[in-house]
Amino acid sequence: MLAASVLRLTLLLCWLAALQPTQPERLFHSRDRSDLEPSPLSRAKPIADLHAAQRFLSRYGWSEVPSVWGTSPQGSAEAPVGSTLAQAMRRFQRANSLPASGKLDSPTLAAMNRPRCGVPDTRLPPQSALSTPPAPIIPYSPRPRSRPKRFLQMLLPKAGGQHEDATDTGTSRAFSKKTLTWRLVGEAYSSQLSVDEQRYIFRLAFRMWSEVTPLDFREDLTAPGATVDIKLGFGRGRHLGCPRVFDGSGQEFAHAWRLGDIHFDDDEHFTPLSSDTGISLLKVAVHEIGHVLGLPHTYRVGSIMQPNYIPQDPVFELDWSDRKAIQRLYGSCEGSFDTAFDWIHKEKNQYGEVRVRFNTYFFRNSWYWLYENRNNRTRYGDPLQILTGWHGIPPQNIDAFVHVWSRGRDERYFFKGNQYWRYDSEKDQAYMEDEQGRGYPKLISEGFPGVPSSLDTAFYERRQQLIYFFKESLVFAFDVNRNQVLNSYPKKMTQVFPAIMPQNHPFRNIDSAYYSYAHNSIFFFKGNVYWKVVSDKDRRQSSRLPFNGLFPKKSISEKWFDVCDVHMSTLNM
Repeated sequence: MLAASVLRLTLLLCWLAALQPTQPERLFHSRDRSDLEPSPLSRAKPIADLHAAQRFLSRYGWSEVPSVWGTSPQGSAEAPVGSTLAQAMRRFQRANSLPASGKLDSPTLAAMNRPRCGVPDTRLPPQSALSTPPAPIIPYSPRPRSRPKRFLQMLLPKAGGQHEDATDTGTSRAFSKKTLTWRLVGEAYSSQLSVDEQRYIFRLAFRMWSEVTPLDFREDLTAPGATVDIKLGFGRGRHLGCPRVFDGSGQEFAHAWRLGDIHFDDDEHFTPLSSDTGISLLKVAVHEIGHVLGLPHTYRVGSIMQPNYIPQDPVFELDWSDRKAIQRLYGSCEGSFDTAFDWIHKEKNQYGEVRVRFNTYFFRNSWYWLYENRNNRTRYGDPLQILTGWHGIPPQNIDAFVHVWSRGRDERYFFKGNQYWRYDSEKDQAYMEDEQGRGYPKLISEGFPGVPSSLDTAFYERRQQLIYFFKESLVFAFDVNRNQVLNSYPKKMTQVFPAIMPQNHPFRNIDSAYYSYAHNSIFFFKGNVYWKVVSDKDRRQSSRLPFNGLFPKKSISEKWFDVCDVHMSTLNM
């Protein structure tokens, strides 16, 4: 009886196991499923003769004959002939800083054989002359995409098109929204790096563009594939339903489709951030994302949008020209700041001489940026969390910073609400207590009698040895030596800092008042604009200017560049 029960239980378990779904069949890309068979690592056939060079010039847009870009690199793309070939050759040679002989010499062959992106280099004929391939079937979408794919040559301005032209350089905005989603496709991982490494590198690549534009990039692992804005994947040869076939390692390492897809040739030796060999996946990803966002190739030295791979420098960041190019498409970063200030510190040079240095900081909500005045941009990798960079002060929404810096005094204070904290610059943390053993934070009314709380902002005037505190429309001038507000204060802000141009004034509730050592001037910030306070130098140049007058407002983003938010998911990278 027991044996029969065991037999029945065993049969039941076997039957239930048979009902469990097995490993699902992989989605096929080609009708004959030929691209499901694993392809061995292969090397691209080098360009070694005139016929291969003709195909190269046609494929990458150097000839006046449009290439049939859906074919493989060894395919039968129509090639330029005769004088047309010589003209195309000369254009390519000039772009690569080679003698424009129009002849296929060794330096030209070497330039053609360098690893490169698969996007064409130059502007092509009118779009009516280009053949548009059908939308490929993609494995990570449950249904065909509703919009046809267009290769990056289609980034050229289109008459009456919905994407606005940015300049006369052939670039146009690819996306109208500011938050874009992306995904590394599940069945298109690289065989060379771990999935976590790949995703980390892609998050960093998207963040680098986010650091200089108003765009936010968010990794989305759950939405239907058709709704994800940018999809990335690796493949070899015939891959991912793409009409453009990879050529193996050594030449074309990746290509991008406008409005969404980036493909990497898995025959290439892509390497992680820690490696100084192979091809940096980060550099290639940043380049291809630039294409998806609307940037074409450029031969400007230092640009990430150069068509050929440049070996990785020790420090990799976006070139000034790349930042300006993407900002012409999507605009500059705008926004208000809680406070801005210069952080003064002393350091000794190699001869033991003490030099005074300063860094500029911008605080917004719980983030901060260090501004490199010499390079006129934010530090690579910012913003960072206030909590991690400034120890012991409130982690968000700082009202004001004041540095009392004069002979015999070097004191730094942060203000929030009705409290203030003193900061120890040598230990890089807020003081726990003062010389008398009384703890921080303290009430503003105790340390700065007569000053209201909470504050809008404040700044220290070194020559007068006064702290100017701002509250709504009033200004309080605080004498740091007598530890009291001057008898004639508070005063109206318009009285202490009059407008040069009538009605061009913040009037009340400014976000930040900031003395800049880089500009030797005081600035008032409110929203996304600033007013510069008339300086002694300004008055020497024009005696008509009022003392402490405010010049007409200007946009903050026109003077301080690339102070941009990033998506929360990349904040701690």
